[in-house]
Amino acid sequence: MSLLDTLTSPAGLRRVLAFDAIAGGATGVLHLGLAGPLSGLLGLPAALLQGTGVAIFAFVSLAAWLAMQAAPPRAALTTLALGNFAWVIGCVAVGFGAAPAITPWGMTYALMQAVVVLVLAELQWMAPRRQRPALLA
Repeated sequence: MSLLDTLTSPAGLRRVLAFDAIAGGATGVLHLGLAGPLSGLLGLPAALLQGTGVAIFAFVSLAAWLAMQAAPPRAALTTLALGNFAWVIGCVAVGFGAAPAITPWGMTYALMQAVVVLVLAELQWMAPRRQRPALLA
């Protein structure tokens, strides 16, 4: 079994969702708890960090709930994946100039988030599509 097969299996998907919830929760806490210092280091407005810190908890809640389901509902999983794809687009936009005062640390932070979240979103998107043929067989 390949790594992709493992991560898109029902058990693997639950692990991916749990990782998404934990990493997202940590990011939200970081954005809310350290918005001031992060703002100076990253060159991003504190209000942006605080706003994303609050918003991320909606997705963290959904990811955590999905991770606890034996068979996550496809519509909810699709919603989470699409939200993560939107987060990637936002991070890339911020990393490449939507935040005019962004520092090299801020660019690195935004683009690293984009890469990690893109991998999570892709796994969340692929998992039900890869499992479906097995369910029909």
